[in-house]
Amino acid sequence: MTDAQRLTPGEPAPSFTAEAADGSTVSLNDFAGSRVVVYFYPKASTPGCTTEACDFRDHLASLASHGYKVVGISPDKTPALKKFTDEQSLTFPLLSDPDHAIAEAYGAWGEKMNYGKVSVGLIRSTVVIDEEGTVLEAQYNVRAKGHVAKLRRDLGIDS
Repeated sequence: MTDAQRLTPGEPAPSFTAEAADGSTVSLNDFAGSRVVVYFYPKASTPGCTTEACDFRDHLASLASHGYKVVGISPDKTPALKKFTDEQSLTFPLLSDPDHAIAEAYGAWGEKMNYGKVSVGLIRSTVVIDEEGTVLEAQYNVRAKGHVAKLRRDLGIDS
């Protein structure tokens, strides 16, 4: 299996609808008129994913003040997402994508190298979408630690 087609700036973001940690249904259309950071992470409550989620949590007010909303997507089922949200006091939606259809549509599912071994799974990725649903940024194989700081620099947001 090869990587799914990766998104590039200027193209329309694929539509999605998924169940959130709180049991509600969230879709890309819910963010129409806003800029949104959609980030894909492999597994809730693991060290790297916790680092990344807490980093987004800690910078959420600053991102919001620059017009960005945040949503995280993983293959986890909603009970795991609810636990993760509660344990880490996350205040943005985490969506369940157990069949990885959203990740595939966003190019965030495919072959990856992990500890020197090739496997197929979720590729830690971030896609920034503008008010009209167009991709502004698409970053793949990002590092959990320091990613939000790099993203803020890329978006021109000062710390």
